[in-house]
Amino acid sequence: MCQILIIYTGGTIGMMNDPKTNVLRPINFEQIMENVPELERLNCRINVHSFSEIIDSSNMNPVIWSELAGLIEKNYDKVDGFVILHGSDTMSFTASALSFMLENLAKPIIFTGSQLPIGSIRTDAKENLMTAIEIAKAKKNDRARVPEVCIYFDYKLFRANRSFKYNSVKFEAFRSPNYPILAESGVHMRYSINDIRQPSEDGGLIVHKELMSDVAVLKLYPGISPKVVETIVNADVRGIVMETFGAGNTTTDQWFVDMLKGAIDKGKIILDISQCKVGTVELGRYETSKQLKDIGVANGYDMTFEAAVTKMMYLLGQSNDSKQVKEWLETDLRGELTVS
Repeated sequence: MCQILIIYTGGTIGMMNDPKTNVLRPINFEQIMENVPELERLNCRINVHSFSEIIDSSNMNPVIWSELAGLIEKNYDKVDGFVILHGSDTMSFTASALSFMLENLAKPIIFTGSQLPIGSIRTDAKENLMTAIEIAKAKKNDRARVPEVCIYFDYKLFRANRSFKYNSVKFEAFRSPNYPILAESGVHMRYSINDIRQPSEDGGLIVHKELMSDVAVLKLYPGISPKVVETIVNADVRGIVMETFGAGNTTTDQWFVDMLKGAIDKGKIILDISQCKVGTVELGRYETSKQLKDIGVANGYDMTFEAAVTKMMYLLGQSNDSKQVKEWLETDLRGELTVS
């Protein structure tokens, strides 16, 4: 019989309204099960690991990501797939981080949660949980249908490192504009076979638990002052994710270019991603980005902000060689970017 491990970290899906305070409070997984009796009808054995302290997703961090990776590594050979219940606010960060940490993954890891608590009358939690389990156990020719880290929400399955939360009030909370959805749930489950990554035939799962959170973010805006830029590029970090305009463009003011070059010359890695949610960075296409390419800024192509930050943390944990990290940043490792 198929075996699925549910890892319960917390989030709205596991909340219940306290009638005395009218404030949402966390509940244990047994109470979640009481609200979804249909789980007993699934043709699989469900095991559960609940975090001893339920975590609001705003408190997620790399230490917890490493703990999750360790749990998956420990149980990898015992189960057919994983479902991780997680708050939606930072779900794309955690799921993206795990996609990089789990090399040559051959089993589904499906993140899900909900916009309303599981005990609410109009909750989206039941459908999200039930279908996430269905996807986690789905096989064809004795192989997992979706051997990736994914997010399932509102009838759609997304590649984790291509997703971001865009809406806090609709059930349709996530989007993936630069990559197709991997599956869609309706009367039938439709898988986008050609868009799903497959593991290498050689070797098994490799788990990387070392992350380095020495990452700063430089978000550009018209009129940004030298003082602001100087503070960020001189911060005690190894990597900087720079959110630029359009296709990767920035001001051409000499002070700005000089500051970036000074940081790169000191061994810092600067990654250029666009503030636009759709499209890609094209370093060198315009004059306003040619200088960035010339001084050694890394091209983030069409990576999401969530993927860019977590990929940087992952790579900084793997190597002290800035040149090597820059090369990896510009390489498609887990389907997170499209090299134009």
